[in-house]
Amino acid sequence: MEYSHPDAELIRQPAGYWTWAAYKAVVTRTRGALAELGTTQPQWWVLAQVARAAAPVTRAEVSGVLRDYLDTGAENLDAEIDATLERGWTTEAADGRLALTAEGRAFFDEVAAVQDELLAERHAGVSDEDYLTTLKVLQRFIHNTAGRAWHH
Repeated sequence: MEYSHPDAELIRQPAGYWTWAAYKAVVTRTRGALAELGTTQPQWWVLAQVARAAAPVTRAEVSGVLRDYLDTGAENLDAEIDATLERGWTTEAADGRLALTAEGRAFFDEVAAVQDELLAERHAGVSDEDYLTTLKVLQRFIHNTAGRAWHH
């Protein structure tokens, strides 16, 4: 791969620009692939939260985890949860707990396979060690600038 600048110049490049450019590339690619399957990224997040939970989760629990993902917001997330219900991928019990339907499980499995392919695509030529270092550096940037990420 050819880089934008020699190392001596690249070290002085603004992290904000390159993290933004990486964000745009990754999110655009992901959302495009999900759109081809007929879903949105927030709907995928909802399905993943419901599918991977040890026990059925409430709308509030799902929203509590996801509302800050890429500045989605609680209101928009409620609409995305509603969309998974309307599409027959999830059900909502009287106590507010969400569960996958059989159709939802099959769709989740299909989308999960695509997500695995996208992960492999992004990681091509990037060692686990480099990836781990990158995430630690990004988290350090967040910490050093008094930022906040979803896990804080």
